[in-house]
Amino acid sequence: MELYRHYVHVHLVVSLLFVSLISSSGVPNPSRPVQCNVRDYGALGNGSTLETSSIQSAINACHSRSNKLGSKSVVWVPPGSYLTGTLFLRSNMTLHIDRGAKILGSSRQMDYPPEKDRWYVILAEGVENVGITGGGEVNGQSSKFVVRYDPKKNIMTSWNVTGNCLGDECRPRLVGFLRSTKIRVWNIDLRQPAYWCLHLVNSNFIHIHDISILGDFDTPNNDGIDIDGSNNTVIERCRIDTGDDAICPKTTYGPLVNLTVRDCWVRTKSCGVKLGSATFFDFHHLRFSNLIIVDSHRGLGIQLRDAGSVYGVIFANIVVSTRYYDPSWWGRAEPIYVTVCPRDESTRVGSVHSIEFRNITGRSENGIFLAASGNGAVIHSVKLVDVDLKIERWTSYSGDGGMQDFRPGCQGLISHDKRSGMFVQRAHALSLQNVSFTWVTSSGGGEEAPIEFGSRTPEDSISLVNFANDFLAS
Repeated sequence: MELYRHYVHVHLVVSLLFVSLISSSGVPNPSRPVQCNVRDYGALGNGSTLETSSIQSAINACHSRSNKLGSKSVVWVPPGSYLTGTLFLRSNMTLHIDRGAKILGSSRQMDYPPEKDRWYVILAEGVENVGITGGGEVNGQSSKFVVRYDPKKNIMTSWNVTGNCLGDECRPRLVGFLRSTKIRVWNIDLRQPAYWCLHLVNSNFIHIHDISILGDFDTPNNDGIDIDGSNNTVIERCRIDTGDDAICPKTTYGPLVNLTVRDCWVRTKSCGVKLGSATFFDFHHLRFSNLIIVDSHRGLGIQLRDAGSVYGVIFANIVVSTRYYDPSWWGRAEPIYVTVCPRDESTRVGSVHSIEFRNITGRSENGIFLAASGNGAVIHSVKLVDVDLKIERWTSYSGDGGMQDFRPGCQGLISHDKRSGMFVQRAHALSLQNVSFTWVTSSGGGEEAPIEFGSRTPEDSISLVNFANDFLAS
């Protein structure tokens, strides 16, 4: 399968013939969209002059003209580097960032709106039929937010000193779509986000394809794609290489339904695909397929901490490689990780059920982890079919056994003196079919447990069909 995207430079006038904001909408494109060049509105593209006002003027003028004509619009950003604060996209608009053009996010808080929830370099709020494309780049200049470089984890600037937000995660996101519909992002590079990269909130009918995301590998909280309470989303043929979670569905603001992720390549110091940990509403009908996850701290993860439930999720045809990194990053090299536990003592947590992992091939420094704990938490009806996992150490980080990671919250990072191919706690009706663990070890093996049962987990809670546990000398 094609796991990297081709860059094809197409002249703007020609490309307009093919711009379709939502290919499945069935709504014909106008024959001639309104076109606006940001240079005609005063943008210089020299990389040092703040261009927010000029580019926003082009966006507003293009929107006004297209509205009068009942057409769509294209705002063209020609080659050059354009320093800007928050830009607000409008309905029925494509932002065309040409190859050789860069939108550079400002590192000054004064260049962004006063509300922290609107700190984005590019933002669309309550719009429809909106897209970003062109072969160019949106760059958050994350290096300007680093207080101290650290190969374990960088120390970052926080804008909390102004009182606008709390904690150490107060930095601008790169691109956001909030409460919008019919969104398309394609043929674009999203680079060096200071915080989350592409954020989709309470939106509907979304198509993200053929994009590249590159974040600093040592920077925390620079997630690749966060899908929060958004529905009917397709993400395909994307390459994501970043420090924090790569593809991260959440339900902070509403349920998440009908998400398809396929044909993507991922590397992260956190989790390749992580559901949660914001899980206040349900997730269901999600499918992840034909993925390659390499050198990541976790592979496929579900972190349920709140009242929502996760069900009807399929992970299929996925290659996973997970390894240890510094324990300041969540994760212990688990290729598959499912935890259910309340965020705090007042939380009545939901459940994880009806989950399938099919045709998963992995090489990992640790085993599979399925654990529920506290306040009625439970995992049930999980199937692992055709799962082939090779377990071996190849990094020098400590952690060969010795720790289990429930973060965020719950029991945190706790001591554990055993090593197993699969740890199971408070999980019921598990089915393993054609599952094999191969331990690569210099000692010949024997100390490792194929399956370890935690508290309140009877051994008859698992059905095994054609299960194998073997050892291979290193």
